[in-house]
Amino acid sequence: MKIGLILALVGIVAVESKVLFEESFPDTDWASRWVQSEHKGKEFGSFKLTAGKFYGDAEQDKGLQTSQDARFYGISSKFTPFSNKDKPLVIQFTVKHEQNIDCGGGYLKVFDCSLDQKDMHGESPYLLMFGPDICGPGTKKVHVIFNYKGKNQLIKKDIRCKDDVFSHLYTLIVNPDNTYEVLIDNEKAQSGDLEDDWDFLPPKKIKDPEASKPDDWDDRPTIPDPEDSKPDDWDQPEHIPDPDANKPEDWDDEMDGEWEPPMIDNPEYKGEWKPKQIDNPDYKGPWVHPEIDNPEYTPDSEIYKYDEICAVGLDLWQVKSGTIFDNFLITDDIEEAKKIGDDSWGATKEAAKKMKEEQDEEERKKAEEEAKAAGGDDEDEDDEDLDDEEDDDLENELEHDEL
Repeated sequence: MKIGLILALVGIVAVESKVLFEESFPDTDWASRWVQSEHKGKEFGSFKLTAGKFYGDAEQDKGLQTSQDARFYGISSKFTPFSNKDKPLVIQFTVKHEQNIDCGGGYLKVFDCSLDQKDMHGESPYLLMFGPDICGPGTKKVHVIFNYKGKNQLIKKDIRCKDDVFSHLYTLIVNPDNTYEVLIDNEKAQSGDLEDDWDFLPPKKIKDPEASKPDDWDDRPTIPDPEDSKPDDWDQPEHIPDPDANKPEDWDDEMDGEWEPPMIDNPEYKGEWKPKQIDNPDYKGPWVHPEIDNPEYTPDSEIYKYDEICAVGLDLWQVKSGTIFDNFLITDDIEEAKKIGDDSWGATKEAAKKMKEEQDEEERKKAEEEAKAAGGDDEDEDDEDLDDEEDDDLENELEHDEL
């Protein structure tokens, strides 16, 4: 029994060791694990723990919700430091813009242990930033920003984020072979090579500074035909006096000035003459600048690596509050992240949609009833007006009879 128990515990530790940070707000004591920024000069909004207006499970879907409009938000949580050297790094969380956000961030930041949590702000150095950002119709993207040698590098590809009111699962996978993958709702949204999709390193090749296009290089595919010449009758005015126009009979030259017929388009006008084009017998094709190896390029097989990962935080600005953040996860196990995503977000998403649809239907019916009631009042008023008119007509008839 004891041996079996020990083996079971070892197995649990082996599984749990893959999860480096996890926060799904299972209790009301979340504030003891998260630190609110008190950075001077910014008016920070407060977070509250809630599942929102609609949800699949009232407890499981609870997360941190922004609660005040037009505010900065700054909150973070630290954990045991680790390095992702030679291992995948998986960053995952859910974002629910149930307020139908118009402008605001929905991303997280990952920091090393130097982060001053109570002074966290927009200029605090971070290791990576990941998640959705929405502002108007023009900005609806997923940020993937890495800090490489002290400089923040933005992804060169566009990744569109979800912009509805439901909860969505965002996952970033960084592999030790310098490749990456972005998942939205456990489906691939983008992938590639770190070196190709960010400007971490100088280009491998550069244009040869010693090379230049030869003076006799002709890159014109066609040239004007030297045998072609402009016809003698080509030049015609674009507009001519209307030959069908006549001077009005009441036209007075002394009062109205000298009469001139209106101008019309000249049917003989042919536009600007240009000689026809022929194939250029001296054409050599487009000149391509030769390239050489870039002496400033040095390969880096560890672009992906961070020696110390220690904290995760929300550093945001939101015009309209109401976003709920939940199911934070940092792990080195890609399959485990997918499973946790399915067991958390995936387990309640359909029920949440159903609840929202039911709420929408109730609101629709209520609006119809209110409109109908308002219309009924108008009809009653119309009936009263009609009754008053009939009474007036009857009185007029009686008065007419009396006369």
